[in-house]
Amino acid sequence: MTVPSPISRRLALSAAVTCLGLCATLLGAGGAEAAANCIKGDRKAPYTVGWANIYSVPTWMKQTEGTITAEVEALKKDGRVKDLMVTDAQGNAQTQIQQIQSMIDANVDAIVVIAGSSTALDRVISDACDKGIAVVNFDSLVDTDKVTAKINTDSNEWGSKAAQWMVDQLGGKGKIIIMNGPAGVSVSDDRRKGAQPVLDANKGLEVITETNTEYNVAPAQEAMTSLLFANPEIDGVLSLGGALSAGALLAFDRQGREPVPTTGENARQFLELWKEKGINGWATMQPNWLGALAVYTAVQALDGKPVPAFVKVPLPVIDDSTIDTYLARASEFPADGYIYSAYDKALFDKLLAQ
Repeated sequence: MTVPSPISRRLALSAAVTCLGLCATLLGAGGAEAAANCIKGDRKAPYTVGWANIYSVPTWMKQTEGTITAEVEALKKDGRVKDLMVTDAQGNAQTQIQQIQSMIDANVDAIVVIAGSSTALDRVISDACDKGIAVVNFDSLVDTDKVTAKINTDSNEWGSKAAQWMVDQLGGKGKIIIMNGPAGVSVSDDRRKGAQPVLDANKGLEVITETNTEYNVAPAQEAMTSLLFANPEIDGVLSLGGALSAGALLAFDRQGREPVPTTGENARQFLELWKEKGINGWATMQPNWLGALAVYTAVQALDGKPVPAFVKVPLPVIDDSTIDTYLARASEFPADGYIYSAYDKALFDKLLAQ
């Protein structure tokens, strides 16, 4: 019998260790998928889901909550969800922190959240993740990556496309007003950041002023009314969301001024005014069903299925060639609501397969 030398034994041992590591890796790849971020502990269906809303007054938020509750009801029928806990921070980030902490204390299985601040919620969101709670953040995002998933459209792309449309409409020259959502809300700030490179590249487009308002018609109309008094010459309104565009058009109309090219999103009132006044318009949307997708994503993660850390939802374009298809469904939505696109499980599965 030949006795292996010490060198041979060391080589054989090293090969065995390497093989064990590689085999484990291959088994892991071919067997159970790695758990999504934050998912740990013994959590079993049916799950309790928390919906940490920053504020519920705007119609966009009410419609979004409607998609969340509808998704929860569907998942209840499938035996995947037991309860939905809903909170409303009424626009106060500190209140939202306390409400998320109450969800953590109640040991909910998942928290879906629109952040009232991109930074203030980081600590409590991270704490939820550390405790094995699925955290899905959509629309207005937190800075921390200690979440199961973030879901959003590309807000920078939104601003860039809106600004480029305005450049094309005005031939690169003219005076414009920019209408933003609330300062400090990530989607609003990111849209504005996305527009800036286009504005920088087209110096003939002069931004005479800009404003920040809530995503509601009344404050937007009031803000635009003041700006119209102060600025007799306006060639375009670069509105970056919500009912801001409808408020702008109403202000023009009530002052007897001709409307100008205006950007916006899928607010029903804006689309109807666009058609009624025959303006040059462009819009996209932040689909309300992002809320339903957030719930679906959280449950998928809790079920042990892989979900991407970031789910990018493509931006649709609403222009003269597509506006009629949206208005054809207007009666299905509130008069002050948003005409959002259809969604189903197949769409959600496609988005999660990115």
